[in-house]
Amino acid sequence: MVSVDNKFAERIAQIRSMGFDAVVISGTDPHNSEYPAPRWKQVEWACGFTGEAGDLVVTPDHAGLWTDSRYFIQANAQLAGTGVELHKTRVPEEVPIPQWLAEHFQKKPVRVAFDGLCQSVGAVKALDDALRGSYGLGGYELIDEPDMLGKLWNERPAIPHTPVEVLDERLMGETRREKLTWLRGELAKRGCGAMFVTSLDEIAWLLNVRASDIDYNPYVISFLLVTPQTAIWFVRNVSEVPVIPDVVNADYSVLEDAVDDRRGECGKLFIDPSTLNYHTLKTLRKYFEESQMVFGDSPIVLRKAIKNKKEIEGFRRAFIEDGVAMENFLYWLETSVQGGARITEWDASEKMTYFRSQIEGYRGNSFENISAYGANAALPHYSTPRAGSAEIKPRGLYLCDSGGQYLFGTTDITRTVPMGRCSRQEKEDYTLVLKGMIDLTLAVFPAGTAGCQIDALARRPLWATRRNFGHGTGHGIGFYLGVHEGPQTIRQNFNPQPLVPGMISSNEPGLYREGKHGVRHENVVLCREEGKSEFGTFLSFETLTCCHIETSIVMKKLLNEAEWDWLKAYNRVVYRILKPRLAPEVAKWLKRKCR
Repeated sequence: MVSVDNKFAERIAQIRSMGFDAVVISGTDPHNSEYPAPRWKQVEWACGFTGEAGDLVVTPDHAGLWTDSRYFIQANAQLAGTGVELHKTRVPEEVPIPQWLAEHFQKKPVRVAFDGLCQSVGAVKALDDALRGSYGLGGYELIDEPDMLGKLWNERPAIPHTPVEVLDERLMGETRREKLTWLRGELAKRGCGAMFVTSLDEIAWLLNVRASDIDYNPYVISFLLVTPQTAIWFVRNVSEVPVIPDVVNADYSVLEDAVDDRRGECGKLFIDPSTLNYHTLKTLRKYFEESQMVFGDSPIVLRKAIKNKKEIEGFRRAFIEDGVAMENFLYWLETSVQGGARITEWDASEKMTYFRSQIEGYRGNSFENISAYGANAALPHYSTPRAGSAEIKPRGLYLCDSGGQYLFGTTDITRTVPMGRCSRQEKEDYTLVLKGMIDLTLAVFPAGTAGCQIDALARRPLWATRRNFGHGTGHGIGFYLGVHEGPQTIRQNFNPQPLVPGMISSNEPGLYREGKHGVRHENVVLCREEGKSEFGTFLSFETLTCCHIETSIVMKKLLNEAEWDWLKAYNRVVYRILKPRLAPEVAKWLKRKCR
């Protein structure tokens, strides 16, 4: 039997045998999705790395995986024995793939191959610019090989197709027609008559449709061409897709024919190069001159990030329903473990999903549950194994990061809880991370402030004690869409996008000690207007998450009066809201927790 390590080493050798100087394999799909369907998990197939963010480069003398700090520990474990080396991203010493390739080769010309269906236009441009700067015109060749791993990947999964759900537009707060009219107006401002939309979450939002083609993300694998007169939706198995008003359904396979037929009414075509794949751009170039294509950031991204009143109302409901599920889960976990039951991380994950599944309007989890006990919680994106997961003991810390997809909103919450006696270091780490989360929650800042400008508020208590975490502090959250969305972020990396009233973001600082424990506290917050003065408009956050925060191991001396008052007040509100919805024994338990 071939060992797992040898299996991946053999696959790397197969990739080398294709005869290129370098093969670049992305961790995404033809729509630049964060979570691709199994068919496009090409990095996982090639080297065994299962994280959501990772790109692979294979040369005759080197194989490297590029990923960020969320996955460093995981990558080192999964790559062991494969011959693939970890390259760290989002660190000061980062050498991105284009720069690394530009510095790696001595001979010319350099032949770099990639799957153009799974590389965005922007990513290929970055490659082209770096190689040209190093090797000059004629010193390199970029080779688009669509589905190139299909030649090596036996039993590769098919492109998924799941039933399409057309949403009740009363839940959305805005009709499909209103959204399409708005988009056409935005395109007109840019001197364009049409837009080719490739991002799956943008299509789902614009058409008020959902499906399950991607795990945890309610998307339909498709493209959309919006012209002044028509919206043409290119979908698979078109005969099974509902006919919806204001939209013409067309098969995925007739993209070229439809573009050819409609180019006369398009005028200039707007394209977002960050999501359009390189191979499809080559198709569009058959019908549009360069002067007829305008490249820029999709206006849909910001528009869908600013939630309307109906969406905000839905989010508030979602977090209350989700809070009931969370409290039932935490009660079950604590009483079961303290009562002597053998509960594994997998058991806990399944129980969490069960409680959510009882909520009317539940459509699945919003990402894979992170159910991690002890040292496993030091992996920020720990993948809980079905077989052999750790038993949760009545001591130390347990971390659960999870969320739900509901017809009326998407949730994301992390709670780290003591299962019994904790060390002084665990208590101190727990308290300092909580202090950072509260400090960001209490922030008041002028309109126009970007998330990167207030990220330090969540890190200051950790920095002051020479501690830190490598991931971002906050990300946007979609409305029954992706649990991660932009354009806003709260992280150290520079992002000029201001926080705007109506944006919903996570607030989730953490701390991870390899081989010991991990701590993360996460609430979701709504950006809102705080008030005006002669100095301008000021903004603040409203907390949407409704689940108590454990105080039994808080080192109170590390919190100031305002932080401690916020924590007590937050728990009182949670108890008041959730008490009527809980069984008497759970409500009694929660009352003790919220004192």
